[in-house]
Amino acid sequence: GWPSRNLRQCSTCTAGPPAAGMAESAGAAVKAVDSMDKLHGSSNFVNFAAYSWNIFRYIGDYLHLGGIITLLVNIVTKKSVAGISRTTQILYCLLFCTRYLDLFDHTQSTYLVFFKLTYISTSVLVLVLFYQLDKTYERRHDTCNMTVIIAPCALAALLLTNDYSVMEILWTFSEFIEGFAMVPQYIFCYRERINKDLGTSLYVSMLGGYRVFYALNWIYKKINMPRYSDIQSWIGGVVEIMFFADFLNYRFTGNSVLRSMVLKVDTKINEISDQVELKVLGSTSRTERIETEGGEMRRRRKQDEERPMEDV
Repeated sequence: GWPSRNLRQCSTCTAGPPAAGMAESAGAAVKAVDSMDKLHGSSNFVNFAAYSWNIFRYIGDYLHLGGIITLLVNIVTKKSVAGISRTTQILYCLLFCTRYLDLFDHTQSTYLVFFKLTYISTSVLVLVLFYQLDKTYERRHDTCNMTVIIAPCALAALLLTNDYSVMEILWTFSEFIEGFAMVPQYIFCYRERINKDLGTSLYVSMLGGYRVFYALNWIYKKINMPRYSDIQSWIGGVVEIMFFADFLNYRFTGNSVLRSMVLKVDTKINEISDQVELKVLGSTSRTERIETEGGEMRRRRKQDEERPMEDV
């Protein structure tokens, strides 16, 4: 949820420095933001840097960090990844690795370097834990197809990027990915229904809360700097908050506007994926999906009856 890369070059130099230091870093950044000037006109980068470091952003950052710590503690304590979507964790790892390439691009504050390195390292650590605790991974609930999320986000990044450089395209891609990164976890929870693990619920709530406070951060900056614009972040943020609000409604009231639709779409996508797999590979993953009431889906192993018996 960091500001657009060109604008970040002024806002990431320091984490709340004296005005003189901000002016010096902003002056150096003006030369590097021609593309943004063409879109939004000449900007006051000193004010932008000042307004970027507000209470909403800090709360959002620490909620995000707290959510990751909660996830790791929950996995290590239970020695299990039950209740967690591996697809979501892969998407977050991809998100962090594509967004934070700017660590090699310019000097940044200790605050930002710490958070960015923490996000990357912990996302890799979570995937390592999934590998080590594979026996506890509940594949039957983690049905979301990553391709359906990654492909449209990649296309949107190419169409809506502010600058056709590799780093800017990847940054834009990460913003769109973040809008859908939690969807596999929501689908997992929708299918699980019975298990409402406190640690998992707290993790999901803190990740959703982080995006809510980042949205307040964007509103605060927009009010104070009318020329500020970060469409890619806003789109991803609105999508994620919409899914999060519906998930909270489902968790606390049992009602959901999106649950039935999301599960039906997920089921249909998996059916199409199986058909493509059957045509291309000549066989499926030997999994039969049976849709039941409310879009729920259970799986059972079956013999591939269409496959001829091999000689022994």
